Amino acid sequence: KISWFYTMKPSGKFLLIILSLSIISYGMSSSVYASSHNIAPVSVNTNLSSYATGDAILLSGFVKDYDGEFQVTILIINPQGNVVHVDQFEPNSDGNFSTTIIASGMIKKVGEYIVKVAYGPQNNQIIFEFVGGEGSVQSAAPQEVSEPAETVMEPEPSMVEEPSMEATEPVCGKGTVLKNGLCVVEEKSKGGGCLIATAAFGSEMAPQVQFLREIRDNTVLQTESGTNFMTGFNQFYYSFSPVIADYERENPAFKETVKLALTPLLTSLTLLQYADIDSESEMLGYGIGVILLNIGMYFVAPAVLIMTVGKKILKK
Repeated sequence: KISWFYTMKPSGKFLLIILSLSIISYGMSSSVYASSHNIAPVSVNTNLSSYATGDAILLSGFVKDYDGEFQVTILIINPQGNVVHVDQFEPNSDGNFSTTIIASGMIKKVGEYIVKVAYGPQNNQIIFEFVGGEGSVQSAAPQEVSEPAETVMEPEPSMVEEPSMEATEPVCGKGTVLKNGLCVVEEKSKGGGCLIATAAFGSEMAPQVQFLREIRDNTVLQTESGTNFMTGFNQFYYSFSPVIADYERENPAFKETVKLALTPLLTSLTLLQYADIDSESEMLGYGIGVILLNIGMYFVAPAVLIMTVGKKILKK
């Protein structure tokens, strides 16, 4: 029964109503606050909203329920929808991760770039803008190479000793390198990591992985046709390579199978080390030749072998 409510004085009723509304509103605000601060399963952030050529892009994030089962995969996609950078690594034990890349190489088209991060089935993304031009890393470096060094060196031979002062400069810390007297962020490989080969051979420093990286950066990406090929290849390759790389780490037998399957490819690519590629036509010629050679090794030869064995079985 609530007859006591009606026997209360008007002032008491008013205070009771105010108290009830306060309790209800507090509960509602608490629930809204909790939902608005819900942490995403995996997150990614950039240190700036826009970058110029040569700027350091710092990517950081957090895996909410990190269990060590997968690696974090980061893809950067240009305004035309092509993959221009990929990276895959283990986050810290607390789920936090960070990596730094340089806005150069295949990051050259002005516009909005999408950064996609994935941890197993969980994914997220963020957008930054690339404005081209010349960024802080590259613009600062030329200041050390001062023009007076050329004008003073000839009339005053004693000034020739000035470059030796570089030996007194401080050693750069981890993640940076000395360029023209300045410590700048170390630039990673232009086209991202070789995820499948890295997982197969166990390390980015494995000779086979370094060989693939050198062929890509020092030969293929040095020509316009090679750059266009890598753009299309990255779009295809990075659509499935993170999944295969994760499965390699979980299954040693599959890892050894992939390692064996990569051997013909590595053998064929050694031909590019001995080729003198100085023009677009030479790059196209050697590139098409290597592609056809791999098609023959991976598809034509097995097909011929299967057909030959099949005919012998049918004759019996």
